[in-house]
Amino acid sequence: MISGINASVSALNAYGKKFQSTANNTANLNTDGYKATRVTLSETAMGSVDANVAKVNTLGSMMEELTSRGSVMVETSNVDLVTEVTNQIVAARGYEANLASVKAFDEMLGSVLDIVK
Repeated sequence: MISGINASVSALNAYGKKFQSTANNTANLNTDGYKATRVTLSETAMGSVDANVAKVNTLGSMMEELTSRGSVMVETSNVDLVTEVTNQIVAARGYEANLASVKAFDEMLGSVLDIVK
């Protein structure tokens, strides 16, 4: 039973990282040259959840920008807002589900302790 709570707590941390990544990507949507990050979740040998953060190295679109030296081509960020909003929803729901699991474990443990008294 304790391993189940450990898995839920590690999943809470992993979904927190996923949400932070999508929030950072969204905040840098209009930052020239910014490369988005993606978080993939995987199960470890101990049954917990591991969050792996990786930079997405695809090119952003090229835009012409006027500077004091003339016209210059600038790469925009490769962040796709639709993908980020979708990932935020997935991360929020995953976090909520694991939080409900932790709350249920807390209630069960409280009931067991009440019985033992």
